[in-house]
Amino acid sequence: MLATILLQAAASAGLGKLGAAIGAGIAAIGAGIGIGNIGNGAVQAIGRQPSAGSDIRTNMLIMAALVEGVALFAIVVCFLALFD
Repeated sequence: MLATILLQAAASAGLGKLGAAIGAGIAAIGAGIGIGNIGNGAVQAIGRQPSAGSDIRTNMLIMAALVEGVALFAIVVCFLALFD
């Protein structure tokens, strides 16, 4: 069923547009998983050592911003492939 839908989408929109849509979705999912893992590690670390909470929180926000930046670049590349 899914294969038929993908083939119909590829035939009507072109493989580049289909690849761009799948790539943007994978980039968003990957960023969500990565930021979730960062938050999980930070919460566990703060639970183990509450006195270092502010340092851990700062590092968590920096890493989350870097992951979001990579995801943004991936989505921009997918949009460039979409409108090319």
